[in-house]
Amino acid sequence: MSDAAPLHRRHRSVLPDWLALYYADPIELTHGEGRHVWDSEGRRYLDFFGGILTTMTAHALPEVTKAVAEQAGRILHTSTLYLNRSMVELAERIARLSHIPDARVFFTTSGTEANDTALLLATTYRRSNQILAMRNSYHGRSFSTVGITGNRSWSPTSLSPLQTLYVHGGVRTKGPFAQLDDQEFTDACVADLRDLLGQTRGQVAALIAEPVQGVGGFTSPPDGLYAAFREVLAAEGILWIADEVQTGWGRTGEHFWGWQAHAQHGPPDIVTFAKGIGNGASIGGVIARAEVMNCLDANSISTFGGSPVTMAAGLANLSYLLENDLQGNARRVGGLLLERLRAVAAPLAGVVEVRGRGLMIGVELESPQAATAVLEAARARGLLIGKGGLRGDVLRIAPPLSLSVTEAEEGATILAEALREVLNCD
Repeated sequence: MSDAAPLHRRHRSVLPDWLALYYADPIELTHGEGRHVWDSEGRRYLDFFGGILTTMTAHALPEVTKAVAEQAGRILHTSTLYLNRSMVELAERIARLSHIPDARVFFTTSGTEANDTALLLATTYRRSNQILAMRNSYHGRSFSTVGITGNRSWSPTSLSPLQTLYVHGGVRTKGPFAQLDDQEFTDACVADLRDLLGQTRGQVAALIAEPVQGVGGFTSPPDGLYAAFREVLAAEGILWIADEVQTGWGRTGEHFWGWQAHAQHGPPDIVTFAKGIGNGASIGGVIARAEVMNCLDANSISTFGGSPVTMAAGLANLSYLLENDLQGNARRVGGLLLERLRAVAAPLAGVVEVRGRGLMIGVELESPQAATAVLEAARARGLLIGKGGLRGDVLRIAPPLSLSVTEAEEGATILAEALREVLNCD
């Protein structure tokens, strides 16, 4: 029996059955450093998932822990009813980085809450509850965000305050247009969008889309698809919401924001963010041009959004990320890791596809059972990875952006061994 077994029993007795845990014998992570974490039994793991893409720079990053400790020693909480210098400073930096003209920033505590706020802004601004969302998408666990999630594994109810219409295009390799080349695929998706809009009554409020679908298995459309969508949407006054909760802050390597792969017509109307900006601190937020952000005609606050401690963490983390060019590292090391994993997978019949951008890589297998088995086999060898996809058949690989070449090679070697074991290859 593992040391974590008693804690697991206590977990099951007081927490919901639907609160997912990885592994047949779940582990308790007690501390971390750099790209490694340790469990309660002293086992060391190379972390290729970062708490679901949240530990973006490194575990126990000195610059962040120092900033948090110093702020906690002064004051932990004030709320948005009072001026907060660090919140203003972080908002100023994010507004500049967003490329949105006359941008305003509202801080939340999670990506779910950020997307919830974006939906409130869009539906209020457009006076409509109609939302376009992508098939295979995931946007959070609140009542409204579940209602726009196009992934049945993460959508426990069909009830919703929104009328959601699902659009083709988020998954390049599946669906009725999968066999087309990239330009034909884009053209077909745009034609489908036009046809869909022609069948709606009243005005649609917004399209919300992840530039790379996270929970959906790190799938993405051809570059430029959302720019083509934007041209159609803008003609109707429909807003574009880019859900950057998993793709933002340079993770894709090629761009600082995922939407920049679709930037022919400028930035989105609204951008949501969370996860990596706090490097583990609970930060989410929404960026929108002032006209959209200020459309609410009632009072609002965020009790915990923009707290002094989380803002201190965000400022320190963002500074470290920019000063050390972690986006460039994601591009370089992520490219090497992707190439290595493709070489590993090439002779394995059970691997459907290896895809990704930067340090955001998906390995799709033939079955969810195989993915679960590889997750276990990798853990046994000292590597933590994630899992996703519509069927739970995609391995999700998203290490901290400071990953070294040596660590990338080590992780690829472990994953290769796990894949060969599960897929019965010598």
